[in-house]
Amino acid sequence: MPRLREVPRAEVTDERILFFYDRLFGPDRDPAVDHGTATGSPGDWWTVFAQSPEVFRHAVRGFALYRDAKIDPLLRELGQSRAGWARGSQFVFSQHCKQLRALGVPEEKVQAVAYWQTAGCFSELERAVLAYTDGLVLDGGRVHDEIFAVLRRHLTDEEILLLTYVTCLYEMHATMAKALRLEFDDREEPIVEVAAPEGYGSRDIADDIAGDGR
Repeated sequence: MPRLREVPRAEVTDERILFFYDRLFGPDRDPAVDHGTATGSPGDWWTVFAQSPEVFRHAVRGFALYRDAKIDPLLRELGQSRAGWARGSQFVFSQHCKQLRALGVPEEKVQAVAYWQTAGCFSELERAVLAYTDGLVLDGGRVHDEIFAVLRRHLTDEEILLLTYVTCLYEMHATMAKALRLEFDDREEPIVEVAAPEGYGSRDIADDIAGDGR
């Protein structure tokens, strides 16, 4: 379950939050109790963000911005899905793979977002967008001039700014979803110690594997 409390319908007074509760879950459901959206996600992003009407409204305005942005939706979704994969958010990655399919993107490309570096199905611009996303997410904004040069050959300055903003916005959502364990990111920490077999004792593992060289 999420790390923060979900806000039940009965406690919501903000009209904008109630609008989305009705739109996504129906007017007769309490999404904090009766989970589930049309995309198969639990929907607890909405009920947790409802803790703060100010944050909720800011976030949904960001969603409206990305949908109305003057940029090819395919490029936008490539950036968002790759941002989810690179940041390790199963929620953001999954939702935007769905959106790629809704745009009619071939399954080959959807699957290859995870390994775009070795995939031959992307155009020069698409590869540059994926590389740019890795620069934003994995390298903290460090992007090689040659990657940026490809973007500039194909996109206007406004389009590049929008692509940058939207991609970074979804890196933020990916990070928050993991930290708060929202939606498909409600997962236990995968890196934990695997206990030694019973009776192993306190032997020095390093000594075991080092040997004497003979």
